[in-house]
Amino acid sequence: MFQAPSVFTRAPLPPATREPEPRREQTPTPTTAAPARPEAPPKAAKRRDPYFDNVKYLAIVLVAVAHAWEPVMDDSRATRALYMIVYTFHMPAFILISGYFSRTFDMSAPKVKRLITGVVVPYVLFETAYSLFKRYVDDSPDTSISLVDPLFLTWFLIALFIWRVTTPIWLKLRHPLPVALAIAMLASVSPDIGDDLDLQRVFQFLPFFVLGLLMKPEHFQLVRRRKVRLLALPLFAGALLFAYWIAPRMQLGWLYRANSAQEMDAPWWSGAVMSLALFGCALALTIGFLAWVPRRNMWFTVLGAGTICGYLLHGFLIKGAVYTGLFDRHTWLSGPVGLVLVSVVAAGAVTLMCSPPVARALKFATEPDMRWAFRKDPAKR
Repeated sequence: MFQAPSVFTRAPLPPATREPEPRREQTPTPTTAAPARPEAPPKAAKRRDPYFDNVKYLAIVLVAVAHAWEPVMDDSRATRALYMIVYTFHMPAFILISGYFSRTFDMSAPKVKRLITGVVVPYVLFETAYSLFKRYVDDSPDTSISLVDPLFLTWFLIALFIWRVTTPIWLKLRHPLPVALAIAMLASVSPDIGDDLDLQRVFQFLPFFVLGLLMKPEHFQLVRRRKVRLLALPLFAGALLFAYWIAPRMQLGWLYRANSAQEMDAPWWSGAVMSLALFGCALALTIGFLAWVPRRNMWFTVLGAGTICGYLLHGFLIKGAVYTGLFDRHTWLSGPVGLVLVSVVAAGAVTLMCSPPVARALKFATEPDMRWAFRKDPAKR
């Protein structure tokens, strides 16, 4: 993350005054020379906070495991309930952290360059790759390459671009979160928004990004208190019981936030109600999740820096298994043993995808060096 330079200027020095004569009882200094000003210590390199790397890694594991459950959970009410709980908070948590680390974004040249190389370019490359993957592996020759209709999980990149570009606006508003919630509610009752740029998700997930912009380090200190961790246990237990009860009755489309209420054949007013209800549930479960994330360095902490690779790559594994009919041929994967196996494989695969060797190998796509594409700073010529 680039840090905004300091905008404070040095105040004018007070007018010089004559040094007072030392009292006789004071011992004069051994030299009249001005004491040497101590050298400023070298600026320490910015260190990554292990807590946030742990959050990102654990969140991306939940994303991959939940995606792996989708093709095999229909015969298991318990798995569907777990899926609903995970889907209620895993992307909100990821988006909130993204907002938190976007607080210093402005339209300065270095940050715009990083936005293009770290978000826009990966979106273009992986949207194209997923389209071609579906066309040839799924034997769907009619699949077109469309940069305005995100395929599968690439929607998050275009959403992050839109959210981050609008960050200066949200930081200037007096009440940004209520405004974001109002936009989400309006989107949920607006079927004419359409599929372009997956704007339904952009608008309906917007409050979590804005909330992240408003977060401060002390808020995370409050979340990580022992009392919050203890309260999180009955919270998740109650959520699991409620999800098990409602699993056969609730449409999963509410959790995806990709459609309006009318598109899900629900009354129009239910969109606004569900937007507020899901925001409250997601926020409570996100707090419970953040409370239990380890604060110290763990064996997986280093993987937090490579979560973009795990996010973008694991879709090929999941969709490849679906396109090739793996789950249709092996129906036992829908049973208890199969569900455990699918979960372990998904978690293990995304862990490998987040590893430093993979991150280095994929740097050309996720963080390319594109100095050739930008004008040089006149000050550096």
